[in-house]
Amino acid sequence: MVNKLEDLVEEFARNVTAQTDAIFRGDSKTGNKHADRYIAAFKKLRAHGDAGRNALATLFTHPNMDVRTTAAAFLLRYRTAEAKAILEEAAKGEGLVAFESEETLKRWEEGTWALDPE
Repeated sequence: MVNKLEDLVEEFARNVTAQTDAIFRGDSKTGNKHADRYIAAFKKLRAHGDAGRNALATLFTHPNMDVRTTAAAFLLRYRTAEAKAILEEAAKGEGLVAFESEETLKRWEEGTWALDPE
């Protein structure tokens, strides 16, 4: 099972990066395909319960900020303190990642965040 979880985590990270690249090229259609893929990877990880969520949390230290913040956004309910810290740090910056992080935190505070419901 460990290899399967690691493969899913790699798939999540790879598709977050690919989506970002597509967005910056102005190719939303390809970006959306990559988003669908990392969301599917998350759903498969979530099916493994806390083991899958813990595997995804390994991306909290990923060198790519988009990957770190996307993993944090999906794990806000499960790893709240760590995920909020990552998003708050990213929100201090500039650009798309900062904006997305700020918006994620707003949705969390409003109680409308629902990427990984209980």
